[in-house]
Amino acid sequence: MKNKVRNLIGPLLICFLFINCSENGSEDCTKTITIPQFYMVNGQTYNYSTTQEVPCDLPDIQEPQQIDLPPQLESFTYEIIRFEYTPDTGNNTSRLQFEIKLMNNSDANVNGFPYLTIKSDGLQFSTSYSSSASEPCLSLAANSFCTMTFDTESSLDLGAPTSMELLDIVYYLTN
Repeated sequence: MKNKVRNLIGPLLICFLFINCSENGSEDCTKTITIPQFYMVNGQTYNYSTTQEVPCDLPDIQEPQQIDLPPQLESFTYEIIRFEYTPDTGNNTSRLQFEIKLMNNSDANVNGFPYLTIKSDGLQFSTSYSSSASEPCLSLAANSFCTMTFDTESSLDLGAPTSMELLDIVYYLTN
């Protein structure tokens, strides 16, 4: 009788484990989905998507989700080669010129734009300048750099600040 019980325990234990393992398999099912997102900076909308691992029974997200804080390139540094502001050029204009080396220190190619914070006559503001730059640096290859170049004159008829100082630069990511 003891041998019959021992002989039955082994197959019953194997069946029990098999049933439990197959039930757990469906609970551990995951998939990777793309989450469409967007953010706004100075009235412009930028797209950015992320991927995330989720349970298999979670439906895919179709509607873009607004995010409050734009994603930034973490491994980013910059070097100011030249930043020059001339309040009066003598031609009834002011002139802003700069060259800034933007460095992507990560192992990934990225798309995005530089976002500069400037102090002008005691007031601080942030803007991209990419749309008017001769080299806007809208993409940075992995472990490389791009030199953003900007040179523009503005009429003094609209008034001009007496000083401009570059305070900081971040690189916002886009798709």
